[in-house]
Amino acid sequence: MLNWANRFNICCFLDNHEYHSAHGNIECLAAAGVHRFYSPAEKPLSGLDEFIHDTNDWLFGHLGYELKNELYPTSSSQSDSFGFPALYFFQPEIVVELNHNRLTISSLTKSPGEIFAEIIAVKHEQPATMASVNILPRMSREAYIEHIEKILLHIKRGDCYELNYCQEFYAHHALIHPLNIYLQLTRISPNPFSCFYKLDDKYVLCASPERYLQKKGNRLLSQPMKGTFKRNLSNAADDFALKTALQESEKERSENVMVVDLVRNDLSKICAEGTVRVDELFGVYSFPQVHQMVSSITGMLKDGTSFHSILKASFPMGSMTGAPKKKVLELIEQYEKTGRGVYSGSIGYIHPNGDFDFNVVIRSILYNAVTQYLSYHVGSGITFYSNPEKEYEECLLKAAAIKEVLEQS
Repeated sequence: MLNWANRFNICCFLDNHEYHSAHGNIECLAAAGVHRFYSPAEKPLSGLDEFIHDTNDWLFGHLGYELKNELYPTSSSQSDSFGFPALYFFQPEIVVELNHNRLTISSLTKSPGEIFAEIIAVKHEQPATMASVNILPRMSREAYIEHIEKILLHIKRGDCYELNYCQEFYAHHALIHPLNIYLQLTRISPNPFSCFYKLDDKYVLCASPERYLQKKGNRLLSQPMKGTFKRNLSNAADDFALKTALQESEKERSENVMVVDLVRNDLSKICAEGTVRVDELFGVYSFPQVHQMVSSITGMLKDGTSFHSILKASFPMGSMTGAPKKKVLELIEQYEKTGRGVYSGSIGYIHPNGDFDFNVVIRSILYNAVTQYLSYHVGSGITFYSNPEKEYEECLLKAAAIKEVLEQS
C-alpha cells in the first residue's frame, strides 16, 4: 500500500503498527491523489467548516503549529525551512483501508479491482546506499541549558506552570530516499500514530506514539503524553524497574497532571456540562525506545459543534505547549530558535461521517527534496521540578531512533 501510494505527488499513509487499544480505529489507511484541496494562505481556518461540509467525503491533511496565530493573539517571527502551508486538507482520489484481513478500496477514478491489481504489482525499489546525513544542533548544550534556566525563572515567578520547550537538529545538502528512511524509522520504532506524508517535494516521516484528538460520534478523546523514561531491552528486570520508577516519579506526574488539567479545561469549552472526565490518569505504556506516561480524557461534544470550534478550543495541543496556554505560546516564541512548522502540529483524517483521528507530530523527520534540507525537533515539558541537564538528555533519548536511522542511511 505504501509503495503504491508513494507514486503519487500527494499522499498520506497512516499506520498503527497493530497496536491494540480500546480506542483503536483503523489499522492502516492510505490516501492518494487529489480531487480537491483546501489550503488558503490567509486565515486558513475561517472557511474550513464549509469545505468539510461541501466535500462530504474523506479528507486527509495536516494542522501546522502556526495555526496558533489565528486562534490566539500571537505572531511568529521564526519561519520554518520547509514551506509547508499552515493547513492543508485534500479529498483523495483513492482511499485504501486495511482492517485485519479486510481491505476496502474507495475511488473516484478507477474500479477497486484495477487499484488492487496496481497495489499488488508495485515493487519496492531498494535505493543505492547513500552517505550518512551530517546532523547539526541548532543550539549548543550550554545554550539549551541557559534557556531552560530562564524558563524556570518564569515558572518560579508564576508566569506559567509548565512549558514544552523544543530544539531543532538539522542538515543541509541531505540526500535521502524518504520512503526508505520512513521504513527504517518505523522498523526501529514502530509506533501507533506513524505516518508517511508527502506534499509534492515535502515530506513528514513520522513515528509518533501520541494521539492529539479523536472523535467517534459525539465522543471526543484526547491522550496527552507527558513523562518519558528510557528502556533497557537487554534486562527485563531493569526495564520493569524503569517503568515502575516512571509510574512513581513526582516530577513526571506533575508534568502529566498539569497537561491533563489543561486538556480538561479545553474540552469543557465544547463538551456538554458534566461530561468531561479523566478515564485514565498516569497510565504507563511501553514503546520500542521508551516508557511513556499517558492519560486519557474524554467528553461528549455539544450538538452542532463545528470542526473549527473544536480546534479553537484545543489546538495547539497542551502536551506541546503547556499551561496557561496563551502565556506559554508567547514564551515559546521568545525562547525557541526556529519555527516549528508541521512539527508539534497534527496529521490525520476526517471520515465522511464526521468522525476523525489526529496524531501529534513528534519523533518525526521533515525533509524538503528540492532544497535538500532535513531536520527534526525534540522537546520536553519544563516544570518547577525540572533539571536542565536531565531535560537535555531526555531530548537526546527521544531522538535516538531518528539519529540511528540517519547515521546508517
